[in-house]
Amino acid sequence: MATPPVAASELDRLWAKLRAVTPARIGLARAGAATSTRETLAFQAAHARARDAVEAPFDADGLEAAIAARGLTPLRLKSRAGDLTAYLARPDLGRALDDASRARIAAAPKRFDLVFVLADGLSAQATAKHAPPLIDAALPALVSAGWRVGPAAIVERGRVAIGDEIGAALEAKLVALLIGERPGLTTPDSLGVYLTWAPRPGRSDAERNCLSNVRPEGLPYAEAARRLVHLCRAARQLKLTGVGLKDDSQAALVGPSRPA
Repeated sequence: MATPPVAASELDRLWAKLRAVTPARIGLARAGAATSTRETLAFQAAHARARDAVEAPFDADGLEAAIAARGLTPLRLKSRAGDLTAYLARPDLGRALDDASRARIAAAPKRFDLVFVLADGLSAQATAKHAPPLIDAALPALVSAGWRVGPAAIVERGRVAIGDEIGAALEAKLVALLIGERPGLTTPDSLGVYLTWAPRPGRSDAERNCLSNVRPEGLPYAEAARRLVHLCRAARQLKLTGVGLKDDSQAALVGPSRPA
């Protein structure tokens, strides 16, 4: 027996329910074989916002003031990528500090339990907007537990692996790198957090833990901070991060299951 067709009004209601729970482009209106003018213009606007996020300047001065206001010592650094063109074309340059930054970090205090690194990445606005409130949410739990938190490095044109060099230079047990993620068509300002135990140049991505899409519309600050603190504690206990460290923070929140 053939399935009866679904009325257009019923389809509209189904699509509306799905759109309410996801920012993804689904059930787009069409005009013949093409999407409607409204949907086409919306796509172009989203693409422009993503491009703007990559090209937007990094407000390192504002971030430095925000970090200092939170009681952390800001440490301004730069990668070896001299400009945005070099940063995009040569990822390796974004993974290493320039000579002036290496000299600056060599003179900084050493030996910390944790160091925050704030890098612009591919969305400087994500770091500027979301890194300070995330630190606000995570820092009190770490400080109250006796963690010695070092200076917060603010890195222009930095990539994830640059945290390894910074953490090693500061002799940190653990580095948490907060970086603007690659913009998408619905998320031009998503922040990623990469946690690495015993940082040193040459660490692989398999040796890190990642919290992604930190922002009010994605992973909220309070939840991201709770998971970050949980991972920090587990990393110090196990002396590792990466594939060997599972994010069981949700299980820890719920507690052990009980037999029926």
